[in-house]
Amino acid sequence: MLQSSTASIESRSSWVVASMALITLLMAFGGAWITPVALKDIAAEVGGAREVPALASALAWLCSGIGGIVMGRIADRIGTRWTVLCGALMIGAGLAISTLGPPVPLWIGHGLFIGLLGLGGINAPMYIYISRWFDRRRGSALALISSGSYLAGAMWPPVFEHVIAALGWRECMLIYAVAEIVVVVPIAIVFFRTPPEVIHPVEAAHAAASRAPVLGWPPNAVFAMMCGAAVLCCVPMAMPQQHLVAFCSDLGIARSVGAIMLSVLLGTAFLSRQIWGAISDRIGGLATVLIGSLWQCGSMIAFLLTQNEAGLFMVAAAFGLGFSGIIPAYVLALRELFPASEAYWRIPTLLLFSGMGMALGGWLAGVLYDHYGFYAPAFAAGVGANMLNILVVGTLVMRRRVRLAVA
Repeated sequence: MLQSSTASIESRSSWVVASMALITLLMAFGGAWITPVALKDIAAEVGGAREVPALASALAWLCSGIGGIVMGRIADRIGTRWTVLCGALMIGAGLAISTLGPPVPLWIGHGLFIGLLGLGGINAPMYIYISRWFDRRRGSALALISSGSYLAGAMWPPVFEHVIAALGWRECMLIYAVAEIVVVVPIAIVFFRTPPEVIHPVEAAHAAASRAPVLGWPPNAVFAMMCGAAVLCCVPMAMPQQHLVAFCSDLGIARSVGAIMLSVLLGTAFLSRQIWGAISDRIGGLATVLIGSLWQCGSMIAFLLTQNEAGLFMVAAAFGLGFSGIIPAYVLALRELFPASEAYWRIPTLLLFSGMGMALGGWLAGVLYDHYGFYAPAFAAGVGANMLNILVVGTLVMRRRVRLAVA
């Protein structure tokens, strides 16, 4: 639940730590964007099957969610600094192993090392860690750090495209592995100390024993609805991110232009996410999720109707503006609805389900493309999943409004 004390735990150090967390996530997620940029190059080595590199990206997302649950518990015991250190080294190792494929080494490198041990040790623990540095502007802080993956997507694809064209995708992965370790390890050692929000054992035991309803329903039923909604919204969220460069290439648009378009999509996501963070501090997490989901659905429909370069740039920017606030708003909603002592397992679990949605969406788009030979069926499936998400989240928002009106 939100902090209610008049003495805020926020300070200048809170924002310094959050900024360092942003840089950490920027570097940690950077390596995961190499495969989408090189999707057609990698697929060419396995007979043109795009589901092979798409599965690698899917495994990275899925396994990062699984790893986040385990690493969230470990970070709660030994500190986030150590899981971040381990995660940075594992991402570097995963990129190196991936160069031995495709297919199996690529899948192992992305799933086990980049996802499970790498991003799993950094992403979910960082959400929990930063949420404990803030109480009044928690939504804005979560929006800032969660922008790391999109800032990575805005910065790195054009760079990766040039390196891949000049040296190859394997060399690109090896170079980035070294850069990621050199940046993240010192930041973790210097900045990620114990946060100011302390969860006392007595408070934790009391919260665990209490089974107070959430929105008038059993707390785990509400949590299950939020996790299901996270899967449904992340299926369409992943499709343009993972396949936009290849989609543009199929339309006769140069891969370099497609990489720039992906940067536009993720750059607008980064910039607008800060706005969504401020909005969520005012209207709450659930309402922010609903607005972002509606916007994302409209953008996915636009992808189905647009085929020219200028139009796709506009749609990509609109998509980035819409979806960018959804995931941090889910995390904020968890902190609003559930006790702080449960954050260490509820946040990673929800991020696991969002990772499952990202994995399913990226992989499904590759499978449907291989079957039909074009992306329209995949994007249509994404729109359908998005509509189901809107139904679930809309139910929770209406339930909360009814409860507030009655109270």
